[in-house]
Amino acid sequence: MPYEWIKSEDPDARSTPVAEVHLWPYRSLLRRDFVTFMAATAAMVLLPLIAVMGSPVLWGLLPFFALAVGGIWYALQRNQKDGEILEELRIWPDHISLDHHHPRRGHLTWEANPYWVQVKLDPKHEKIPNYLTLKGSDREVELGAFLSEDERAALHEEVTTSLKLALEAAAR
Repeated sequence: MPYEWIKSEDPDARSTPVAEVHLWPYRSLLRRDFVTFMAATAAMVLLPLIAVMGSPVLWGLLPFFALAVGGIWYALQRNQKDGEILEELRIWPDHISLDHHHPRRGHLTWEANPYWVQVKLDPKHEKIPNYLTLKGSDREVELGAFLSEDERAALHEEVTTSLKLALEAAAR
C-alpha cells in the first residue's frame, strides 16, 4: 500500500505523536524504467524513418516524430513530478495535524483537536467512491485523494483506531 505507519518509540512523550502515517501516490514507472521506456519508444517511432533516409520526405516527417517523442517525455515527467505528493497525518493526545506537500501547489496544513475530529468515509460520493475526509476546527479536509477505493476504506479503519488510541492516551 502506498502509505506507511510510523511507530512511536516513546508513546508517553508529549513531543512524539501517538500515531503517524505518511501517504503518497502509487508509482508504477520508476526512474530507471523511464530511461528504458523512452529509449524503446524513440526507437520504435524512428524505425519507420529508415525507409525515407536520405530523401526530402525525412525532413517533413521528422518534426512530427520529434513532437510525438517530446510529448510522451513531457507527460511522463509531469506524472513523475505529480507523484511526489506527500501527506503526513500526525495524531497526539491533544491535537491532530495533516501536512500536504504538493510539488506545484505548495504546502498546506490543517490542525484540530482530536476530541472533535470526525473521520468520515462516504461510500456513495458522487465523484469519488469511498471519499475519506477529516472534519474538525470548522473545516473538512480530504485524506488520501490519490489512494484507491479499497485503500481509503482500509485507511479509514486504521485512522479511526489510531484516533481512539490517542483519545484513550489523553484520558490517562
